[in-house]
Amino acid sequence: MAADAALALVLLAFGLLATGLAGDNQPGSRPVDAASRLLIAVAALALLVRRRAPVAALAVVTVATSTYLLIGYPYGPILVTFLVAVYTVAVWLPVRSAALATGGAFVLLLAHVFFGRGPAPGWTGVLPAAAWVVVPFAVGVVVRVSREATARTRAEEARSRVEQARRQADEERLRIAQEVHDVVGHGLAAISMQAEIALHLLPKRPEQAEVALTAISRTSREALDELRVTLGAVRRGAEREPVPGLARLPALRDRLAGAGLAVEVRVVGHPREVPAALDLAAYRVVQEALTNVLRHAGVASAEVTVDYRVDEVTVEVTDRGMGADRAGPAPADDEGGHGLAGMRERVAALGGRLTTGPRAGGGFRVYAALPLEPTT
Repeated sequence: MAADAALALVLLAFGLLATGLAGDNQPGSRPVDAASRLLIAVAALALLVRRRAPVAALAVVTVATSTYLLIGYPYGPILVTFLVAVYTVAVWLPVRSAALATGGAFVLLLAHVFFGRGPAPGWTGVLPAAAWVVVPFAVGVVVRVSREATARTRAEEARSRVEQARRQADEERLRIAQEVHDVVGHGLAAISMQAEIALHLLPKRPEQAEVALTAISRTSREALDELRVTLGAVRRGAEREPVPGLARLPALRDRLAGAGLAVEVRVVGHPREVPAALDLAAYRVVQEALTNVLRHAGVASAEVTVDYRVDEVTVEVTDRGMGADRAGPAPADDEGGHGLAGMRERVAALGGRLTTGPRAGGGFRVYAALPLEPTT
């Protein structure tokens, strides 16, 4: 409203001041008087509603301008007001509606060419009159199309951002679900094994059952602490840098020892700091593989080898259990089982490779190679 009011006042002042000067250079035109000034004022003030009612504004401006020219007043600033009204219709209305409204205005404007009281230009005046309609209409249509294209681009960008945020949220939920699966699955497997040991020893050697119950308490507490850290990061909404890594393999080995699984950890190469995502993935692969040994292998020992190479870090978990012949659901190298699927997804997300399957001499092998980004 403020911009339209300012424009109307500027065109009003310009029309009242400059129309007399225009008449001095147009011999034969009717002198500027009170009626001409009234028509100039009506046309200019009609632009106050040009955005809210563009067709009505154009109609008022066209009638005032056509009447002004039919009476024989000189060509002048009132035509600029007409130009602005045509431009407004082209910008704010659909092309078809704008074309119809502008066509009607053009027909009404042509009346002075043949029936004006002043020096009527005849057919030679059609082209100039058409220019005052076609040029602002074309400019308005171009501006409208440009605005619509910009709006579509912004809407598409907004939808793209929403979709990207949704994908990131889904990926984050899947990541947290995988973390919870690994933490809870490993903890419950260890607790289950320790509970079976305690139940077996309780009738005969209750003093040794106390050791197993103590291990259950420690394992459950550690699993709950790790779960609390994971879920606490979700609640805070902060950057989630996972705590577990290869440095915690000794603690994992000790926890499994309490569950009756002796784990030998061997490190090849020089241990060094690796990216947090890779460190977590390697730890989770080892944890899930040892959990499977505890559940399915039916053995009391397993071997873990961590190899720090120049361009990658590899982890290998082997056991000498029943391998492919073991009873129950065997974690073979296929897509079955959430544990193996989770390991496979973690490794693939980092561009690595995962191999699982029975060993030639008996037992089972899980091998993961995780590439390191080259350093410069």
